[in-house]
Amino acid sequence: METLNYQSRKVTKNRLAFVNDDAIFKILYLAIRNASEKWTMPIQQWGMALNEFAILFGNEQVSFK
Repeated sequence: METLNYQSRKVTKNRLAFVNDDAIFKILYLAIRNASEKWTMPIQQWGMALNEFAILFGNEQVSFK
């Protein structure tokens, strides 16, 4: 959980403003998706959540590393 919080802060820290609410949701979705690649334990129903995010935001191939 701490890693996820760190990743969220990392991608939002230097941005003073977002164009709209969808912009911040999209950047947080991408940060979570990138962080989830490093998780070793499976998260219950994570696949279903990722599918919902992909429907809402598309399949962006953005990396925050």
